[in-house]
Amino acid sequence: MNSKITLIKLFALALAVNATAQSNMDSVLSSVLKNNKTIQANTQYWEAQKLHYKTGLSLPNPTAEFDYLIGSPATAGIQTEFTISQSFDFPTVYVKKNQLSKQQTAQTEFQLVAALQDILLEAKKTCIELVHRNKLQMQLEQRKQNTERLLSDFKTRLEKGDGNILDVNKAQLQLIEIKKEYQDNISAISQLNIKLTKLNGGIAISFTDPIYPALPYIPPFEQLEPEYESNDPHRKILEQEKIISQKQIELSKSLWLPKIEAGYHYQGILGQTFNGVHTGITIPLWENRNTVKAGQSTLLFAELKLENHLNEHYHEIKQLYDKYTNLKITLEEYQTAFSTLNNIPLLNKALALGQISTIEYFMEANYYVNAYNNFLQTEMEFNIVIAELFKYQL
Repeated sequence: MNSKITLIKLFALALAVNATAQSNMDSVLSSVLKNNKTIQANTQYWEAQKLHYKTGLSLPNPTAEFDYLIGSPATAGIQTEFTISQSFDFPTVYVKKNQLSKQQTAQTEFQLVAALQDILLEAKKTCIELVHRNKLQMQLEQRKQNTERLLSDFKTRLEKGDGNILDVNKAQLQLIEIKKEYQDNISAISQLNIKLTKLNGGIAISFTDPIYPALPYIPPFEQLEPEYESNDPHRKILEQEKIISQKQIELSKSLWLPKIEAGYHYQGILGQTFNGVHTGITIPLWENRNTVKAGQSTLLFAELKLENHLNEHYHEIKQLYDKYTNLKITLEEYQTAFSTLNNIPLLNKALALGQISTIEYFMEANYYVNAYNNFLQTEMEFNIVIAELFKYQL
C-alpha cells in the first residue's frame, strides 16, 4: 500500500515539474518576443513600409505659374499671365493604386510573422538544448561523486595494505575524464544561456529546467502537413507576391489611360484681361511602354517561386515527420530499457564483493554511460524535431 502511495506521489510530482518546465519555457519565449532587438527592428521596418505603401495614393501637388512680360518697344505694354492647375490620373488608376497598397500592406504582416517565428524557434531550440545539458549535468554530478567515493575507498584500502596502486590510478584517470566532461558541460550551459540572453535583447536570462515541456498531440502526416502549410507565413508571402504582381499589371494597364489637367488661367495684356478655364490632357504614348509585359514576367516568376516553395516545403515537412517517427521508435526503446536498468549500483555491489575487477567495472560503467548519453541525445533531437514541426504555432 505504501509503495502504491509513493508511486502516486512521484507521478504527481513529475506532472508538476513538467508543467513548471512548460511554463518556464513559455515565459522565456514571451520575454524574447518582448525584448528581442531583431523583432523590434523588423516591427519598426515593416511599420515604415506600411506607410511607404500608402504614399502616392493622393492627387499630385497643384501647379501655379505666373508670367510678367515687358514689351519692346515700351509702347507694346506689359503682359501678365497666371495659371493654377491640378493634374490627375484617370479615376480607375486610383482604385488600382489603393488595391495594390492594401495587398502590399497585408504582405508586411506575413513577413513580420516569418521573422518572428524564426527567432522564437531559435530561442525554443536553445531552451531544449539547455534541458539536455541540465539533465547531462545531473548525471555527470552523480558520476563524479560516485568516482570520488571509489577513489577514496581505493586509497583507504591501499593505505591499509589491502589494495593496489593500479586501482587508484584507474580511478584517478576516470575522475579526470569525468571532471573534464563536467567542466565542458558547464561551459556549454554558459554559452547557451549567453545565446538566450542575446536573443532576449541583452537582458540577462537563464533556463535551468532539467525537464522537457509536455509534448503536443502529433497528428498523422496527412493531417499535419496541410495545417502547417496553410499557416506558413513564407507561403503566404509568396501568395501575396503573386497577388501584388497581378495588381501591378492591372495598374500598368490603367496607366495607359490619359491623364487630365484642369485649372484657372488669367491673362492681362494692353489693359485688357482674360479669365477662363485651363485644361490639358497627357497622352501616354511612350512613358509606360513594356510595363505590362514586365509585369507579366514578374507574375510568372512569382507563380514559379510559389510552386517551387510548395514542392520543397512539402518534402521538408515530410523529412521532419519521418525523422520524428524514427526518433520516436528509438526513444521508446531507450525509455523501456532504462526504466528497468540502472547498472551503476549493481556494478558498485559487484566491485565491492570482488566479483569484477576495477578495469571491468569502469568498462561496464562507461558502456552504460555511453548508452545513457545516446538516450539523452535522442531525447533532445526528438524534442527539437517536434519544435520544428510546430514552428507555425509560434
